[in-house]
Amino acid sequence: MIRALLLTGIFFVTTVLAATDTYPNKPVHIIVPFVPGGPTDNQGRWAAQQLNQAFGQAFIIENKPGGGGVPGSDFVAKSVPDGYTLLAGNPGPLTVAPAVKSQMPYDTLKDFVPVMLIARSASCLAIHPSVPAKNLQEFIQYAKQNPNKVNYGSPGYGTVGHLGVELFATHVGIKLNHVPYKGASQYLNDLLAGHIDLAIVQFAACEPLLKQGKLRALGATSEKRSALLPDLPTLAEQGLKGFQSYNWNGVLAPAGTSKEIVQKIYQILSKQIALPENQKIFLDQGHEPRTDSPEEFAEFLKNERLRMAKVAKEANIHE
Repeated sequence: MIRALLLTGIFFVTTVLAATDTYPNKPVHIIVPFVPGGPTDNQGRWAAQQLNQAFGQAFIIENKPGGGGVPGSDFVAKSVPDGYTLLAGNPGPLTVAPAVKSQMPYDTLKDFVPVMLIARSASCLAIHPSVPAKNLQEFIQYAKQNPNKVNYGSPGYGTVGHLGVELFATHVGIKLNHVPYKGASQYLNDLLAGHIDLAIVQFAACEPLLKQGKLRALGATSEKRSALLPDLPTLAEQGLKGFQSYNWNGVLAPAGTSKEIVQKIYQILSKQIALPENQKIFLDQGHEPRTDSPEEFAEFLKNERLRMAKVAKEANIHE
């Protein structure tokens, strides 16, 4: 009996190692839990292209949109952990949804293996020029004098844009009125029309609008100034010590995926994203390219999960 168990164990280990050595020997599906065209989709396609070229095997993007990215992410969490189903993840379904939803079909920290954080992108906190404030401090004073009368837009309830503004509001002690939309383009159009007063706008979209005088920026949500907007001070520089708010995208696998497969994918993506031509592609789009290791990405997820939970609790955001 013991001999049979030992033989079974040896066979299993040998099979796993053989599968790892030949990975990938069939097409790999990268699940994007959103519609095509957004940053998560674009960066997922970039990753698929790099892996395709390196491995000589098809890495196929499969969009599974809906439910704020939760159903598509859940599909990956419950997939066979053999490296043939990966997730193009972002904070929406991985750190924000768990902070605001009372029930989740997966545990971000237990049901996924982080592979690599590809990039993160900060934004500018922007107001319509009709708001009677020329800078951050004037806006804070105006908002304090008009509690719940300043309207801000976001891509929806419980999204990064929603929690990012609430993080700012709780940081400076002001009360704002949230107006949720179905997407970034919708609230940006209303911000430009003056139907709402404030929103977080990604650097690449914000930069030309600031130059045209269609928006006024209060500050950058990044740790350091953006190369796209080097003259725009960060919110932290202006007295909001430690403030930062980022969107981000990365690659994850189902829990149980072998370390060898994870390392294979990480080594290729980290090598490619470090190349000057790829650095330029990301930076020109307002994204900060990253090469966080699986361990560093795991620590990042843990910290973001705690941070989003704190913001949601302080702002009383829950579903």
